[in-house]
Amino acid sequence: MSIYHVDQDITLCIGCLACEAACKDKNNVPAGSHYCKMIPVGPRMVRNVPVVNHVYMACFHCEQPWCVDACPTGAMQKRDKDGIVFVEADLCVGCKACIKACPWGVPQWDSNTGKVGKCDLCKDRLDQGLKPACVTKCTTGSLQFLTPEEVSEKKRKDFAEQIMKQA
Repeated sequence: MSIYHVDQDITLCIGCLACEAACKDKNNVPAGSHYCKMIPVGPRMVRNVPVVNHVYMACFHCEQPWCVDACPTGAMQKRDKDGIVFVEADLCVGCKACIKACPWGVPQWDSNTGKVGKCDLCKDRLDQGLKPACVTKCTTGSLQFLTPEEVSEKKRKDFAEQIMKQA
């Protein structure tokens, strides 16, 4: 299990895509590829007003990642200390086995390098005590970088606050 998690408060997201832009800039992600992506959901009618929500999607950093198991060269790896799944670019031969193995479509083909890339939670930034680029550039604070325990506590608190508002 990953020590940290990018959590989204969907009620704060305005769909500005600053997270995607920050990720693309930081990681030199080519056009057409996304290491993280905002998925529009809707529109749905809320009090006769059309509402579109945006759901943040990136690598889940699986406990038993299929992409790691599928990689024949060991390029796709999982860090022991925090569970971050990442690509060791020097070992990647561009066979795309990881792309085929991932049920979520997370690994992305980079036509510029002929290799695969993916979200690694900006592990280089984490190692410096910084947050991932997507979280840092989120304009509304919708994305937060939390431990699983903090996510659970936050969800319970938010749910309790919603119930209190309805009472």
